Amino acid sequence: MQIAFSSHTPSITLHTHSFYATYCKAVADKLMQCFQHSHSIIVLELNNGAFLTKSPYKAKGGQSKKAVLRNGARNGREMESNKKCNDSEGTDQGKNCKMSPITLNVGGYLYVTQKQTLTKYPDSFLERVVNGKVLCPSDADGHYFIDRDGLLFRHVLNFLRNGELLLPEGFKENHLLAREADFFQLKVLADAVKIRWEKEQLAARETTFLEITDSHDRSQGLRIFCNAPDFITKIKSRIVLVSKSRLDGFPEEFSISSNIIQFKYFIKSENGTRLVLKEDNTFVCTLETLKFEAIMMALKCGFRLLTSLDCSKGSIVHSDALHFIK
Repeated sequence: MQIAFSSHTPSITLHTHSFYATYCKAVADKLMQCFQHSHSIIVLELNNGAFLTKSPYKAKGGQSKKAVLRNGARNGREMESNKKCNDSEGTDQGKNCKMSPITLNVGGYLYVTQKQTLTKYPDSFLERVVNGKVLCPSDADGHYFIDRDGLLFRHVLNFLRNGELLLPEGFKENHLLAREADFFQLKVLADAVKIRWEKEQLAARETTFLEITDSHDRSQGLRIFCNAPDFITKIKSRIVLVSKSRLDGFPEEFSISSNIIQFKYFIKSENGTRLVLKEDNTFVCTLETLKFEAIMMALKCGFRLLTSLDCSKGSIVHSDALHFIK
């Protein structure tokens, strides 16, 4: 029988080849008496793969004896696995340990990632859980169970993977994500969320202007000005989508700056005024389509129309100049 002590986890693992579970239980009881004032968990691994666990902790919150035994068995396996990884550090086996997949159950959502991802930031909650520095409950399938927001954990994990905060457009849960960062003890993530929130607050206090002017001149064409570069970027993406020429990207010949697009080279035909590329007169879209898409994008983004419309002009797309504010 071999007894292994670990300085990293409050566990004592006994490796025995005895088939007699009664004998092993008696040994575990005796050891528990010796360590009754400590917080050690005694895990006995039998040669048939079964585990016998003795713990001074009592089941709490309705946790069954079976769950306690399962946690203890998992802790014993993890302790032995961590020992092997530490012993083989720097070798191919050590690299495989860091790349081995780990499944987390966060609020009912399962996430599969690598150990090296979860241990990226030393002394974080996830690093200490994976390395066995703190005890973590498991679900019915033996996965780590963390009682936090399972949906928001997606952004926490992506931050660990990418090393930067990348959130979807229109994300409005900065405050909740900051709380998750505090729980997982990721100060870098918490700081990134704070910086993003402060930028959003500053942008919200600034007035955004949008101007769409049509000079009815082929050399000047249609001009879109906005002091928010992100809106100009959205207009560019939209024009690519509605283009009739399957553009690979927005034509640079229409870009003046990050705030201005100057749509030139319109050709009048029986089908109306068409926007074309200068090089080969490739048909992009009609002038009416271009103005309509810009107006709809403005309204969708929260801009308010300031210009008084002239009924004699007919549709709004026939107006010479439109001014918006947000």
